[in-house]
Amino acid sequence: MITDKPIATGRMSITSKGVGYVKNPEFAEDVEIQTSFLNTALQGDEVEITLHAKVEGQRQGGEVLRIVTRAKMGFVGVLERENGMTFLIPDDKKMYVDIVIPAGHDMGAKDGQKVFVVITRWSNPKKNPEGEVKQILGDKGDNNVEMLSIVLEKGFDTDFPEEVIAEAHEIEKKDRIVSLEEATKRRDMRDTFTSTIDPEDAKDFDDALSIKELPSGNYEIGIHIADVSHYVREGSALDAEALKRGCSIYLVDRTIPMLPHVLSNDVCSLNPNEDKLTFSAVFEMTTTGVIVSRWFGRTVITSDKRFSYEEAQGIINAGTGQYSNELLTLKRLAEILRKEKFANGAIDFESTEVKFRLDKDGKPLEVYKKERLDTHKLVEDFMLLANREVAKFIIEEHESRKEAPLGIYRNHDVPTKERLTDLSIFLKALGYDLPVDKKEVTPKDIQRIITEATGDPNEALIKTATIRSMAKAVYATFNIGHFGLAFKFYTHFTSPIRRYPDLLVHRILQDTLDHRKTDDRKAAYYLKAARQSSDREVSASEAERSSIKYKQVEYMVAHIGKEYNGIITGVTDWGIYVEEEETKCEGMVKLRDLGDDFYTLNTKTYTVTGSTSGKKYTLGDKVKIKVMGADMEKKMIDYKFV
Repeated sequence: MITDKPIATGRMSITSKGVGYVKNPEFAEDVEIQTSFLNTALQGDEVEITLHAKVEGQRQGGEVLRIVTRAKMGFVGVLERENGMTFLIPDDKKMYVDIVIPAGHDMGAKDGQKVFVVITRWSNPKKNPEGEVKQILGDKGDNNVEMLSIVLEKGFDTDFPEEVIAEAHEIEKKDRIVSLEEATKRRDMRDTFTSTIDPEDAKDFDDALSIKELPSGNYEIGIHIADVSHYVREGSALDAEALKRGCSIYLVDRTIPMLPHVLSNDVCSLNPNEDKLTFSAVFEMTTTGVIVSRWFGRTVITSDKRFSYEEAQGIINAGTGQYSNELLTLKRLAEILRKEKFANGAIDFESTEVKFRLDKDGKPLEVYKKERLDTHKLVEDFMLLANREVAKFIIEEHESRKEAPLGIYRNHDVPTKERLTDLSIFLKALGYDLPVDKKEVTPKDIQRIITEATGDPNEALIKTATIRSMAKAVYATFNIGHFGLAFKFYTHFTSPIRRYPDLLVHRILQDTLDHRKTDDRKAAYYLKAARQSSDREVSASEAERSSIKYKQVEYMVAHIGKEYNGIITGVTDWGIYVEEEETKCEGMVKLRDLGDDFYTLNTKTYTVTGSTSGKKYTLGDKVKIKVMGADMEKKMIDYKFV
């Protein structure tokens, strides 16, 4: 029986074929919505649906009754004119219809140019939506055009509103120099050795570490975070824009900041040899890494040295050099924290990242693996400590006052049974056993597999599969802990220049220190910010991955015909995914191009087998490949086995 009353509300997910799926906890599986029943719903929309009659052996179907909220209305694509009509052909493959541009609404864009269009009207699902060109981006294939397209497609702005810029410059004019009045309100730590450790090309320094040996022989370790909340005040245009953006975006060749450059790179940034306002977590630690005491509060610091990761690593390796004693002590204490973290069950999700060397026009000349140094781990270990202890402090303080510990927490839930089962099958195909039926899987079980796989040719593949099986970490107003880190308490406190939740956590921490209760208005705002920031984070990650993929494909355009070593990363009934070993460029060998046999897929063993020859291709196999083609528009690379 079909009813016109809503049965459920959920978030719409649409495939490249234009079929929708709605997830709702009340249903065992996602409800399938055929294109003809989407009723103008788009990817990410919150919708009300009703169910169709259940057909035995088929997935539950349904249709959209109402769009509750739109995820986005702006799309990037190529402008095309045909038979007197103007259309936008969207880049987004999940946008299943072209957008009509009425006469006079194209800003004079030329046929074939890339543009950004906002849908202005779409009430009839039997007709195409109408839209208006808001920005002409330029010719497709141009580096700046393609990077801008990625950012706009994910719903981010590249420019700040005039009101936001004006506020930022007013702050620079009034508060660029730390005043004596403000400094006297804070714990003065300018006489303690303090340094930042960041990438060579970093411009926004939002965290610093200090270390001082105490008369007792213990160490005072300070984790100092840019006090963005001092400058970006609640209710300001800057605050509203930061919430809207949610985070900074790091593309291959540029950063789209959450805050204007005058704040992110200057006023708030912990630049060396300048007095800076910070919010700090200060710990007294023994020489064996035991935390004796902790303190949280606003401080004023001066960074004595701006290290790059490579420079600090060189001093540590040599055991001598400027501030070598401080760096070596920080490294030793960080290693103790790391060892304790893994002993408690944390999963080592460390994976290989790639970097690019570009020419002046943004063309990739080289793709190489990013080296993971001890100094990367050192900074990460102390940031994890601060994030964990801030969350713990907020919760314990509120509970001691019999108050609900409402705030912003970084939750990482237990993986679903279905995902763990799929992971178990995947691992079994590679010779590893993850029992999912006998007991509840813990982080230690996952880490055991990763440890066993260390040195295995499939190590990177196993880590990737494990990461994909995990639940997505999200922001929430309640704390459930972090499964992957095996932390009972966790939040994000250490990057307020580039993440809005961290800025909110600073405000929440100050309220906690001042014994201010969370009222209903703040609670509602935290809920909105947590949900919105989680969504923005996903979009930013997609943009970052898209820019990497685009540059990898662009790199391979110049290397068509060359042969490489690869590893099989996925098998489907239409092709075999292969990742090139050095550049991590993933492409596909289509089954129809194998030509020597008829191949069938075994989904349980992740194996493709030739019916006559018996030749097998399976996950983790090392193969030799040749680049046959690279399509920058589709972001696809075609390989061939050699």
